[in-house]
Amino acid sequence: MIYELNITDTAQKNISSSECKTLTPELLLKAESIKKYFPVRGGFLKPADKWIRAVDGVSFDVKKDSVFAIVGESGCGKSTAARLILKLLPLTDGKIFFKGQDIAVITGDELKRFRRSVQIVFQDPFASLNPRMRVIDTLSEPFRIHRIIPKNEIKDKVEHLIEKVGLNADALNKYPHEFSGGQRQRICIARALTVSPELIVADEPLSALDVSIQAQILNLIHDIKKETKISLIFISHDLKVVHYISDEVAVMYLGRIVEKAKTEDIFNAPKHPYTELLLASAPKLKVRSDELGVMSKESKLLTLKSKLKTDIGDVPSSIDIPSGCPFHPRCPKRFDVCDKVVPELKDSDGRLVACHLY
Repeated sequence: MIYELNITDTAQKNISSSECKTLTPELLLKAESIKKYFPVRGGFLKPADKWIRAVDGVSFDVKKDSVFAIVGESGCGKSTAARLILKLLPLTDGKIFFKGQDIAVITGDELKRFRRSVQIVFQDPFASLNPRMRVIDTLSEPFRIHRIIPKNEIKDKVEHLIEKVGLNADALNKYPHEFSGGQRQRICIARALTVSPELIVADEPLSALDVSIQAQILNLIHDIKKETKISLIFISHDLKVVHYISDEVAVMYLGRIVEKAKTEDIFNAPKHPYTELLLASAPKLKVRSDELGVMSKESKLLTLKSKLKTDIGDVPSSIDIPSGCPFHPRCPKRFDVCDKVVPELKDSDGRLVACHLY
């Protein structure tokens, strides 16, 4: 069966002046060469002899009222980068600034304000809700923790939120197991909106849902973004969704960004060979020549070419990353220097590309 997605239209108190200048007024978040390495131990009580370089020197900016997407294959470091932004994992190296504040040093009330300003929608709505809490308790909790509104107004606010995400007030007295996957994800989105955040990190919010439900949740996220002007970091491997919702895209491979540009530039004219691979790997609707469903010769040829383009081996281990360009063992355009020198992420016609071809 062929599916088609139907889409409608206070940090460090004495932060230096030079650090403050790294954020222009329209920027909300700035990541500077962030790294996260996980130790791989050789045995019981033995020190780590190898490291998983999950995120290895990634830099990007998120503007206000925009959607910044991160794409790549499983294991490329997308979700780890999201958890670093949310301060759910400590940085190995690098800095992350939110509204000019270094989030690594914030504590106490400043940390509480940061938690309120940056929210996440997790990939799995089944695991991200407490099965012992009713929906009304789940959505009321952030109001009580942050003391945003008087207690006597919480119920009305919760009812308004649940209706905003497409559910009725009857859902408030139910438990998570009484809902479908799509309904649970709506509840998770409502929970993220309770504290009126400035940035939401959506970590593969559609991947655990049926295709028909994905379109509904995507439209909901799009409508909320349009209404509230919230900034989004949207993490996904679904290129069709990314093309629809994002303003700028970063392509990650083995913990590094290999290409970053405006969405239309990425999809209309990809430069990095890995970006080309991702686009060639995206599922395409098959063209049928008649009502019996027989594929035309042209369609068969396109399908064959797509298979030939993308059948270039598996992703190397993030423990033993290849020397030189990490992508060179799989790259159809590699040449002598590729296995010796790591390419820098540099400007090429208004976008950033990490490739020796440019």
